[in-house]
Amino acid sequence: MSRWLRSLRRWATGMGLASGLCWQVVLASTPIVDPDAFLKQTAQLQLTDHPRFLERLAQLNQQASRLTPNQWWHLQQLNAWQAMYEGDYAKSEALFQDIIQHSGDPALVDHASALLLGQLGLTRRYPEAFELANRLTARLPKVTDAKNRSLLLVYLSSTLGLAGQTDLAVHYARMAMAAAPAGEKQDSCSSAAFLVSALYNGHRLKPDTPELQQAFDACPAASEPVYNMVLMSTLADLYANGGQPRKALALLDRIEPSLDTNGYVPAKLSALVSRAQALAALGDDDAAKRAALAVVARNKSGDIDAWLKDAYEVLYRIEKKQGHAATALDYHEKFAALDKAYLDDIHARALAYEAVQQHVLAQKLDTERLSEQNAALRARQKLDAKTAEANRLYLVLLLMALGLAALLMLRLKHSQLRFKRLSHLDGLTAIYNRQHFMGEAGRMLHQLEKRKGAACVAIIDLDHFKSINDTYGHAMGDEVLCRVVGACKEHLRAVDLFGRLGGEEFGILLVDCSRGQGTAIAERIRSTIEATAVELDGVVVAVSTSIGLAFTDVAGHDLRRLCTEADAALYGAKRGGRNRVMAGVEGLSVA
Repeated sequence: MSRWLRSLRRWATGMGLASGLCWQVVLASTPIVDPDAFLKQTAQLQLTDHPRFLERLAQLNQQASRLTPNQWWHLQQLNAWQAMYEGDYAKSEALFQDIIQHSGDPALVDHASALLLGQLGLTRRYPEAFELANRLTARLPKVTDAKNRSLLLVYLSSTLGLAGQTDLAVHYARMAMAAAPAGEKQDSCSSAAFLVSALYNGHRLKPDTPELQQAFDACPAASEPVYNMVLMSTLADLYANGGQPRKALALLDRIEPSLDTNGYVPAKLSALVSRAQALAALGDDDAAKRAALAVVARNKSGDIDAWLKDAYEVLYRIEKKQGHAATALDYHEKFAALDKAYLDDIHARALAYEAVQQHVLAQKLDTERLSEQNAALRARQKLDAKTAEANRLYLVLLLMALGLAALLMLRLKHSQLRFKRLSHLDGLTAIYNRQHFMGEAGRMLHQLEKRKGAACVAIIDLDHFKSINDTYGHAMGDEVLCRVVGACKEHLRAVDLFGRLGGEEFGILLVDCSRGQGTAIAERIRSTIEATAVELDGVVVAVSTSIGLAFTDVAGHDLRRLCTEADAALYGAKRGGRNRVMAGVEGLSVA
């Protein structure tokens, strides 16, 4: 789930809890003169003046018995929204379903369906969300109310963004902007903000992207404080992660008073993370550490928390840089656990979307097959003389349908296997990612321990890699990483494991390898990398690396201990002047 969507969810929950006491206020039972106008005005206050919205909602519920059936259903719509706003999803879903099944008002049904679609995505009920999205997509041409059409398109964009369908998410967000009713500033703001969300989640958003400025224009801070604050936090995040830390800090300093005034916790957390990342990039480790620890202290959610994950990554890199191996390892384990949970959630969304699409296709094939059977039956009834020919035709059609179904199942299986294979690999270098490397290394070490086999763990870290990125850009940095991986592969056997642990750090497990062999292989890798000159667009960059080794004959077969000793040896190599190999106790003594 994207950081942007999670911001709205946490904002809704936090603000709902903070305002819960308002529901207990006994309002004066002043008769509502024009319920229709009162309902419409109340709905417009949902995000712009929520305390006032709660007061009016309480007044409406007090006088519910005086409302017409249609007005009462509109009130139920507001009650359902408020329950979702407070995070009471069981209550809100029951109210939405009641409206959909019993109100009899197409406009109310469309509105409730759109909100329910958004809630299913927020609560990670992905199969149900994607099934509902398919039904609402089919319903879309029949939605004539401009406000409902814009709302439905916004949540279709959000749901398809969860499935990784960025092109469709962007398409629906643009349709929502076009469908927003003239003069409805709130609808224009939400659709523009969701377009930014779709671009951000698809890694297509930059600080100078026109759609971002368009969203700021549609969501001024005075009238849309929540959306505006989320957009500001998004821009700061883009600066912090786009090699412009000073701009990020300048923007964060400018909006900090507004963050404190609004008390908007998600935007505050996002700002703290961006501040920590920017300060770390500028080398102000103490200030970066304070900002990251502030995020950790504020965390109270069991959700997949991208802010907490990023904060742990900043803390890990600072502690590693300062040579605090044990603390760095602890932070890295927390970061890796959250990172794995985030990747697992992406995987679950993709599989759910694929399964729903295949189910829809299977239903379509079943319908087509039944139609063909009915046509064949009518032909046999009319043409008794051609029974044999009709049977042969039916058999051919049936075999074609079965063959097509088998082909589709084969393609689905192939897609699942391909996705599983890709989930094990690092997207840039095509070697194992950290999670898969650590799992396979642990399993292989366990097998080696049973048969008393020897192994060596090597941790490789490129020297001064950050300066390459800062000086020549990330394209050069990516080329360096790929060339280094190619240089390492030249000296590895088929049985050895090779993975990217993160950033410019790599791990190797050399199987059935003695101390002398491991040291020799590591030295050959170091020499090859040192001799490798990386050229891109006429610019040539020299690369060197530091390597830390740990051996099972000293550290045993426990992967965590091997990695700790190899990391310690790596830190020793770094402190010893870089561009060298250190092993075991040698590395620890330098640290």
